Amino acid sequence: MAVDFSKLVSKRKIQLGELNGKVVAIDAYNAIYQFLSIIRQPDGTPLTDLHGNTTSHLSGLFYRTAELIEYGITPIYVFDGIPSMLKQKTIEARMQRRKEAYAAWQEAKVSGTSEEQRMHAQASTRIDRNIVESSKRLLSLMGVASVNAPSEGEAQASYMCKKGLVYAAASQDYDTMLFGSPMVVRNMSFSGRRKLPKKNIYITVEPELVSLEDTLGSLGLSHEQLVWVGILLGTDFNEGVKGVGPKTALKIAKSCMSLDEVKAQVKEKFNAEFELDVREVVDLFEKPEVVEVSPGFIQDSRQQQIDKQGALKFMCEEHGFSNERIGKSLDKLVETKTKSHQSSMDKWFE
Repeated sequence: MAVDFSKLVSKRKIQLGELNGKVVAIDAYNAIYQFLSIIRQPDGTPLTDLHGNTTSHLSGLFYRTAELIEYGITPIYVFDGIPSMLKQKTIEARMQRRKEAYAAWQEAKVSGTSEEQRMHAQASTRIDRNIVESSKRLLSLMGVASVNAPSEGEAQASYMCKKGLVYAAASQDYDTMLFGSPMVVRNMSFSGRRKLPKKNIYITVEPELVSLEDTLGSLGLSHEQLVWVGILLGTDFNEGVKGVGPKTALKIAKSCMSLDEVKAQVKEKFNAEFELDVREVVDLFEKPEVVEVSPGFIQDSRQQQIDKQGALKFMCEEHGFSNERIGKSLDKLVETKTKSHQSSMDKWFE
């Protein structure tokens, strides 16, 4: 489970236009998962082409990425590598939940409502190799750069932000803050009007900008103490302490000077112990496995060219999307990137 800092962080709603001229490192798996979950037919079935290949992610990735570029944003998608061994229990638990959700979806197709079908279908969402490879191919054809992280995509995106190579890391998961990203953008991949599960209530989801510095300042914590809060609540790499919520976790972290003191309080007040050596979790957040990215790569990513014919062939001929709609979007994308490149050249020669 990703850590839930929703009630603790300092954030503000933004318009995508505020990110004009910025480079943003996007947690690719996080974004693709959202597209696969949300872009579905009423009974929960994902979009597919004539060959039965899932295309929900391609639809979301194409149109949302094009929109980001039209706002003057340079997206760089960061893909996960080999997950940490500490994440194995989380991965196994997710696989079991998806298996159970898939069974419930099939049952709901027979006797359930369309809402039940869709809810279980979304919970069964998984990303396979074909989805990852087709996503990378589409991004390349669109002239959008990507980075293959050696391990956690969030860690790589956060590292790029800490180094000043990008303005922010974009992800729904607050783990990016534990990895030390100074700025985090949430709801960047999918925003708009959304229905709450099992309720006839709709909410408007808008992009949010979260500041690590402001969050630490408002909470009176160091980054190390914020990591302790995350560990107490539970992360993708460890189970939290039963009975400890955000307020209690914050109180414990602020009262301790070391991780050993945190462990001692957990033992004394909750008669509990962590299931593993949480020093390993702290080290993972503070010294994650990442690859170096050069400023030159960032500059080149701003100037990558669109392969319009290749993108048309891939989206329309191979996957059955509307030639007219995709063509219009690509024409607009080419125009936007051409203007952006010309503006950069003009500034260079001023």
